[in-house]
Amino acid sequence: MEPRLVRILIILAGVMGADGVILAAASAHQPDATRLASASSMLLFHATAVLAVVALAERGVIHLRIGITAAFGFVIAAALFAGDLTLRQYAGHGLFPMAAPTGGTLLIVSWLLLAVAATWPKRR
Repeated sequence: MEPRLVRILIILAGVMGADGVILAAASAHQPDATRLASASSMLLFHATAVLAVVALAERGVIHLRIGITAAFGFVIAAALFAGDLTLRQYAGHGLFPMAAPTGGTLLIVSWLLLAVAATWPKRR
């Protein structure tokens, strides 16, 4: 795997994880902040998924390109989903119409891509 892509994905997962913790803390200290709790969960779960995809791809357990596509899908989708919910909480409006459902749909597609990646592992 290209080291630059690995570093980018690890950095993005780290930022997602940090943002997830920040949103979890904010949701614990603000009244009626269920949107922030959901946003936090999406970021934390998918930050871990990105790291897992990198590890699986590095070990040749999954198809490299398909797996990396899934990982970037997790990043983009979780950002859309969490960004929309966070903006709704603080600004009273979302990123754009259907941003959260678009992110959720992309998360589903990315998980399915990961499943496909496992069907074509790296040949040894």
